[in-house]
Amino acid sequence: MLTRRQKHILLKFFSMFSVVRGYNILVVVIAQYLASVYILAHNKAVKAVVLDVNLLMLVLASAAAIAGGYIINNFYDSEKDLINRPRKSMLDRLVSQNTKLSFYFVLNFISVVLASYVAFSAVIFFSVYIFGIWLYSHKLKKMPFIGNVVSALLTIAPFFVIFVYYKNFEQVIFVHAMFLFLVISMRELTKDLENLQGDMAQDYHTIPVVYGENVSKTMLTVLGVLTLLPALLLIFQFQVGRMNYYFYLSMVLLIIFVVMLWKANSRSQYLVLHNILKLIIVLGVVSIPLIDIGLVLNKITFIR
Repeated sequence: MLTRRQKHILLKFFSMFSVVRGYNILVVVIAQYLASVYILAHNKAVKAVVLDVNLLMLVLASAAAIAGGYIINNFYDSEKDLINRPRKSMLDRLVSQNTKLSFYFVLNFISVVLASYVAFSAVIFFSVYIFGIWLYSHKLKKMPFIGNVVSALLTIAPFFVIFVYYKNFEQVIFVHAMFLFLVISMRELTKDLENLQGDMAQDYHTIPVVYGENVSKTMLTVLGVLTLLPALLLIFQFQVGRMNYYFYLSMVLLIIFVVMLWKANSRSQYLVLHNILKLIIVLGVVSIPLIDIGLVLNKITFIR
């Protein structure tokens, strides 16, 4: 049996894990490694990529910076989250704001130190990235359009640093990035619809608050159609192996999303739509090895 003190410490751990959204960070870490092996450094041996210390430092620096970003975002959104996510907010509040801020500065410091192992340019990148996250959380997220675009760019930035590290400038990389950017942009706008009540109460000038739900739905529909374009290009113009099945599935899910979108009028319905987009993103991560299924089969044979 756990003592009361042990239970309290365990609850605080889960509270901090909830604040930094550890599950999201784990997905990003896995995605960075899979993208490195199967897309960005596909001409290098798997072992050389996995055991690359510089890559490890960049991935860990990204994880620390993202965790810090979630903390500062949680700090500024604490009042709004009481309205939009009361249960999660109560769990998050088990850790004091001062403790969160202390973790925030420590994580940012760790991120820069880890980046310094790779190159001074990496230090500059993560310093700008950390500042960008703070600026977004403090100011930009309250602005329509700007907040959505900046949020999407900040989300894909950890992949950009890996892309620059490997100096892979193939056209297919940019098409993959465009697909991801558009899906994330849709997710951000859907989150604004989901959080409409709290945003209005806290005077956040998001697109749904300023222009209304119908305009937001129209924009999401346009974004959904635009997202089909890179998906079709990746299927028919580039060699993505059996990952083309993922893009076919994504197109089906996007069509379902748009149909459900125009019927949605409550927070719970927008939450379902948000989860559809999250599913597309997560499935995209686990589908990356399908680009080179031969490499996967060779690894399985080798393990046996």
